[in-house]
Amino acid sequence: MFLRSVVLFFTLAFAAIASAAPNTLLVMGDSLSAAYGVNTETAWVALLRSRLDKASTDDWEVANASISGETTDGGLRRLPELLERHQPSIVIIELGANDGLRGFPPTVTRNNLKAMIEQAQAIDSRVLLVGMQLPPNYGKRYTEAFAAIYPDLAESEDTALVPFFMDNIYNQPGMMQGDGLHPTEKAQPRLLENVWPHLEPLLED
Repeated sequence: MFLRSVVLFFTLAFAAIASAAPNTLLVMGDSLSAAYGVNTETAWVALLRSRLDKASTDDWEVANASISGETTDGGLRRLPELLERHQPSIVIIELGANDGLRGFPPTVTRNNLKAMIEQAQAIDSRVLLVGMQLPPNYGKRYTEAFAAIYPDLAESEDTALVPFFMDNIYNQPGMMQGDGLHPTEKAQPRLLENVWPHLEPLLED
C-alpha cells in the first residue's frame, strides 16, 4: 500500500511538471512588430522565438499581439484581456509611434503607457518598454517631449528600456521600406539585436 502511494505521488508529480505551461512573453506592438511589409517568418518577433529556444534553459512561448496602426489607446483597451488569457511573465510594450505620427499630446501617450505598465506589473509581469523617436519635421519641441516619454517612464515605473528601437536602422541604406516608416526584411535581425540586451536580464529573473 505504501509503495503504491509513493508510485502514485511521483506519477502525479511528473505529470504536473510535464503539463506545466511554459513561460509566456507577450509582445504588444504596432506594425513594427506585426511584420508589416515583410515575411512573418523573418520578422524580428519570429527571430526572437528562435533566439529564446537557443538561449534560454526555460521553455518560452511568444504571444505576438501586435497590430498594424495600433496606438497606445488601442493597446490599453486590449491589454486586460490579453493579460488574463496569457498570464505573461514578460510584457514587451512597443507602442507610441502611431500616437506621435498622429500628433497625440505626449501626456496622453505617457498616461496610456503608464497604465499599461501598471496593469502588467499588477500581475507580476516584468515589463520591457521599447523607446521610439519621431522624425525632426514634427518640430523640436514635440519630438523632444515625445522621446522623453520612454526614459522617464522606465525610471519612474522601474521597467527595463530599449532606448531607441530603430537605432542603426532608420538612417541606414537598405534598412527602410519605400514609405520611410517601416524596416525592411534586412533590418529585422537588427531590431532583435536592439531589443535583446535589454530583454535577456529579464529572462533570468
